[in-house]
Amino acid sequence: MDKIEHKFLQINGLKLHVAEIGSESSPAVIFLHGFPEIWYTWRHQMIAVANAGFRAIAPDFRGYGLSDPPAEPEKATFTDFVNDIASILDFLAISKVFVVAKDFGTMVAYPFVLHHPEKIAGIVTINMTFMPPAAFKSHPLPEGFYVTRWREPGRAEADFGRLDVKTVVRNIYILFSQSEIPIANENQEIMDLVKPLTPLPSWMTEEDLAIYGDLYEKSGFQTPLQVPYRSYMSLGPAEEVPKVEAPMLVILGEDDYALKVPGMHEYITSGDVKKYIPNMEAIHVPHGTHFVHEQFPDKVNQLILTFLDSNKHHSKV
Repeated sequence: MDKIEHKFLQINGLKLHVAEIGSESSPAVIFLHGFPEIWYTWRHQMIAVANAGFRAIAPDFRGYGLSDPPAEPEKATFTDFVNDIASILDFLAISKVFVVAKDFGTMVAYPFVLHHPEKIAGIVTINMTFMPPAAFKSHPLPEGFYVTRWREPGRAEADFGRLDVKTVVRNIYILFSQSEIPIANENQEIMDLVKPLTPLPSWMTEEDLAIYGDLYEKSGFQTPLQVPYRSYMSLGPAEEVPKVEAPMLVILGEDDYALKVPGMHEYITSGDVKKYIPNMEAIHVPHGTHFVHEQFPDKVNQLILTFLDSNKHHSKV
């Protein structure tokens, strides 16, 4: 961990934080986090790929972690995040890159890959595959579904505001590590789904939680609630379903609650996804949860490294 360097880059009018390890002459891998994550979620993967001869780069999205928030967080969009990633790579003079993305990070990766196919050596997604708006039709979920609640302006702010930031992050990690979709009853808030003495997942330490808690204390939840939850419709026209030609590996935790979203597992495991990503392989990790890369880092690292090595020839400019 001590070898990971931290840089602040002036990007699109903001100071964005980037964690980095590995030689600048090595093939580059950029890691795109989800929520409630920051660059730190990739600590195990960054060290593993750097030790294997790659350059690992993990930014905090704008408004997350140590990166500056946008001037008007309530107007932030996925497009802002996509533009930031392209600008970070330009700033670092990286013309070809492997993209590793988790959760909503895949929604940043997808338009980035489509707009910059010449920059892409390969793609790994964790617990989510690419889903063009026209491709996946989600089925209605109850009003108490956490995504529905967090899209409602002010609802999550009031819910989170009853607790200290570290407890909010703790609760979300506990909820998202379970195999059932977080759904509250009509007279219950999402934070009430976690009993106060519920332990952290076994793979997460209090020290890990403290790092997440400190950085969300700094950033707050304003931008994270906007992107992804309140700006989902900014992902683009539903009728546009272009193909991704780059090789892609999808790593799925078998017990991830997200696979229980109606229609999700069917979409990923059916042939439908191959219409959009013909060169795709999906691997299930037994007992893996939504945070499979932190839960089983050795297993996930091995899958990523095998993919990187087999596609290394694509990383040459």
